[in-house]
Amino acid sequence: MLLLAVVFAVLQLANVTGRDSPDSKNYLSYALSLGGAGKHEAASLTIDYVCDGKASLARRAQSVDVLRFHGPSPARRVFEECRREQWQGVTQRLRAGETSGHTVPFMSARFMRIFEARPGYPALLAPFVKVLGVKWGVWASSVLVTAAGGVLAFLVLRTLRAPPVAALAGQALFYVLPCGTTAMRPMTEGLLLDLTLAALWGCALALEGRGRTGTLLVGGSLAALFAVKHSQALFLGLCLAGACAVLGVRRGGLRRPLRGLAAIGAVAAGAVVVTVLAARALRYPSGSESVQDLLTGHFTVPDRSRPWPELLHLEADFWVEWLRRGLREPFLLAALAAGARGVARMRPAFAVPLVAGALTGVLNQAAHPDITIYGDRLIVLVWVLPVVGLPLLLEPAVRHRARGPATVPGPLRTDAGVTP
Repeated sequence: MLLLAVVFAVLQLANVTGRDSPDSKNYLSYALSLGGAGKHEAASLTIDYVCDGKASLARRAQSVDVLRFHGPSPARRVFEECRREQWQGVTQRLRAGETSGHTVPFMSARFMRIFEARPGYPALLAPFVKVLGVKWGVWASSVLVTAAGGVLAFLVLRTLRAPPVAALAGQALFYVLPCGTTAMRPMTEGLLLDLTLAALWGCALALEGRGRTGTLLVGGSLAALFAVKHSQALFLGLCLAGACAVLGVRRGGLRRPLRGLAAIGAVAAGAVVVTVLAARALRYPSGSESVQDLLTGHFTVPDRSRPWPELLHLEADFWVEWLRRGLREPFLLAALAAGARGVARMRPAFAVPLVAGALTGVLNQAAHPDITIYGDRLIVLVWVLPVVGLPLLLEPAVRHRARGPATVPGPLRTDAGVTP
């Protein structure tokens, strides 16, 4: 398990920069602020990191361009243009007095409040950039988060008594499927995947009769999720509470006591209530504010007068287009179907919380029906289903091969150390 994680980490040296998204600079500036940097220093370090990544990508693209590969590198020009563009907006906002909070004002204060409500990932990132610098600190933290996700997938499968080979396959799947690629990007999604898998590990422990440990793990995961992205804590709490209710109804098919699952359901339901109340007490952006952010292009145009009907209209169009694209390239749909088949066939009790965990990805995407988001990162949590379910689907073949060739028929001799 550890060797596989180390191999994955070494392979990531091929892409140290250029993984950031438009949101990454908000989290990075927050982390630098937590480390003691002032607004100007945080802006400078963040902008240099972002522009260095763009320059690196431009140089690599030019080196394989069939018409321009022999020309001079565009890296310096791209870097300078990027810095000039980024500093223009930041300088104007800083001069206008937008200096509150931890993030650098790359966009309007109203939009930046969304990131101010997500201290979890910047808190994790802060010590890495403090010790290793921005470039290597961001890379190292991303490797750690992604490697941990694979290890958690391994632990979930081993707790479900899957063979070591199947558990290693789940770890490898986490790294090579889009969930690994997304987790390596400096954003919250890697932590969301880790904490969701940690909560699912707690459910697996409860099904194996270790209800107290499982309940503590689920409760801790939901608490950490609130700090990373409170809406995801709400989604996972709702889904796990529903999963435990479903398992309670069909309790006759379970071999283990239901006390641990009942405790997990209570903790999940309580987390939903606490999340709603805490978000209001801390004055976090509401659901209505999130809808306005979506429909106004991050508040670049006036607010919509009827946001909810417009959201429903967009929602219907979005899922039709999403399904059309999914059928054109059906890898995700096929992986989900195979994963669901594997867990339902081999571990039917665990299928309920696993599908519930994957459903949080659908809910997150439904809350942000934006078809332009790169890499389907909003729905990335659905990949926990194939990561765990596919190795279980292959488990019978793994166990059959592990038993080896059949022995020659004949009487068993107990004196030779063979038991009937």
